[in-house]
Amino acid sequence: MARFFRPLGIIVITGWLAACGSSTPTSAVSTDVTAGALIVNPPLRIASVDAATFAAQLGASTSGAQLLQLAGTPTCGVDFYYIKYRTKGGANERTTASGAMMVPTGSASACSGGRPIVLYAHGTATDKNYNIADITNTANTEGALVAAVFAAQGYIVVAPNYAGYDDSTLSYHPYLNAQQQSGEMLDALAAARAALPNTFSSATTDGGKLFVTGYSQGGYVAMATVRALQAAGKSATASAPMSGPYALEAFTDAIFYGKVDLGATVFSPLLAESYQKAYGNIYSAPSDLFSATYATGIDTLLPSTESLEAIFSENKLPLTQLFDSTTPVTGNAALDAALAVPNDPLFSLGFGDPYLVNNDYRLSYVLDAVADPDGAVPTPSAGVPLAAEPQQPLRHAVWTNDLRNGNWAPASPTLMCGGAQDPTVFFSVNTGTMQAFWSTLPAGLLTVLDVHGTPAGPFAQLQGAFQQSQAQELAFLQTAAGGSLTQAQAEAVLVQNYHTAVAPFCTVAARGFFAAF
Repeated sequence: MARFFRPLGIIVITGWLAACGSSTPTSAVSTDVTAGALIVNPPLRIASVDAATFAAQLGASTSGAQLLQLAGTPTCGVDFYYIKYRTKGGANERTTASGAMMVPTGSASACSGGRPIVLYAHGTATDKNYNIADITNTANTEGALVAAVFAAQGYIVVAPNYAGYDDSTLSYHPYLNAQQQSGEMLDALAAARAALPNTFSSATTDGGKLFVTGYSQGGYVAMATVRALQAAGKSATASAPMSGPYALEAFTDAIFYGKVDLGATVFSPLLAESYQKAYGNIYSAPSDLFSATYATGIDTLLPSTESLEAIFSENKLPLTQLFDSTTPVTGNAALDAALAVPNDPLFSLGFGDPYLVNNDYRLSYVLDAVADPDGAVPTPSAGVPLAAEPQQPLRHAVWTNDLRNGNWAPASPTLMCGGAQDPTVFFSVNTGTMQAFWSTLPAGLLTVLDVHGTPAGPFAQLQGAFQQSQAQELAFLQTAAGGSLTQAQAEAVLVQNYHTAVAPFCTVAARGFFAAF
């Protein structure tokens, strides 16, 4: 089970799809501007593959064979459709977005007739051209994973690209905006349901069951979507948010106190611009928040048509240095110690010069956290409640979008899956906080899975497989590059890849969880 991800990929599938690029002759463009309206109906079919070809091509590569072993032999073929729909942006402005609809096909009973829908939210992307529907693109690794785990096993998959990506008319992405992103998920679902009867795959229909899942940013979006469904008087059959920043205030507090997660220099401008567009008060100018080294142009930097590697190499963002290594001095010994560069080697990577976030802005955030603390960070309290109501603009924004806000709880079965050693989205601060927040839910309503935990219960085999894959990956890294990697270097790479390495295991766990309903 080694080397599932390398380093940001799941599996690269090439040459196995029949690119169709076709829709029926009756396709038409709708002028309906209502959110959720399908723009092109019938939608474009990008590609089609039968089950036998899918299985054969997966088995032809090492990474594909590993995914095949984990996900199981495809039962169904898959038709891949590109849907375009109306939605709204973070400031409630009209816009458009696009996404994927993956429809199972074939003669097996699980592949046609009434089938369940999986509404899937993808992880953070920096590529402005991101299109999860384009399965012929070898970079579309998340789309390949979802196709193998869900669509090829009889689930209709609906997966938006999100506003601000692909050919969306929105100039930014409403990153971790719970209201916008959950609303867009429901818009994509409405558009897909309108499209399904008019496709080449019309023998496959909506069977009435709705499962909601997603990974990383998508885990957060999935949970927010379940909340939005309940607020609208609807419900998911079950959900499986995975490795998401659900307790957003607690997570952001932890980062500003100095526990800087891997990826923070990428997530920060996405988050700041999202909330600036939605609320208008995160900064008066980008230089209020971001250092002079990076402030110019940062408000329009992400998502980008440039690769992330180019953005780093052109010094448009620092690689890991979120905060100044010369930290603020307040005169309060305890606070000064909390703001100092941590001894932990992982967290200390978040400090340096040049840095991204100004000391003054960091201090204003932390002082608000001291005055109005989150119940989970830095010291957990009973019930892990949110702060009363922060006053610092960015902290107020993450408080607004923290999924504890409103004291909501899921009413349908929920699986939260992740890995305890995740350096990108901290498991204890997010999954652990939500588990504690929902500690009084009826037995059986909430299931929490740590794929790095001691193997036990219904997911024991999957936990063992993940841990074996980590051990094999470490051994592989130590022999890579002619054996030039030391033990410490190999372990560092393993940590860097950990967040993405968890994804296929949690995704398969989600499918197993859904199968019970």
